[in-house]
Amino acid sequence: MQIASTTATGDTDQVLFSLAQDLMGRGLKVCGTVQINTEREKTDPCDMDLRVLPGGPDIRISQDLGGGAQGCRLDVGALEAAVGHVSAALEAGADVLIINKFGKHEAEGRGFRSVIAEALARDVPVLVGLNGLNRDAFEAFTEGCGDHLPADVAVLSEWLFARSGSVAAAM
Repeated sequence: MQIASTTATGDTDQVLFSLAQDLMGRGLKVCGTVQINTEREKTDPCDMDLRVLPGGPDIRISQDLGGGAQGCRLDVGALEAAVGHVSAALEAGADVLIINKFGKHEAEGRGFRSVIAEALARDVPVLVGLNGLNRDAFEAFTEGCGDHLPADVAVLSEWLFARSGSVAAAM
């Protein structure tokens, strides 16, 4: 199974964004998502946007619930829209799939889980961001066959290139 996860001590989002830029710059067809957070007022949580790879769109996946709100800010409809875009990009052909996060929705069988499964069925290597809360669900999904890699662009790039069937990987 060609799937790996990574967890950065600091900012997994930035690592995956840099990785995607590197891979695309080297000629790989990359599809998936990277998360871009936009800071707001000190008392407000950041806005969360997903950039659909390779060229957009950017989709806001956070909802503004107002000051003091404690509920989940994820806009599930926006997340599913991003899933649709990534699914279409995968269908058009991809060398690798990068998903910003194997999160709660994926752990529960929703979100990007079907796209990840489709990529694996097509023998497209997959890399996901992962936090400790969803590690057990990820291990169950991969039946313990997923690799866990350090959040280092060079290491992640090498892992993906080694598994990609792209002509660019041979260069």
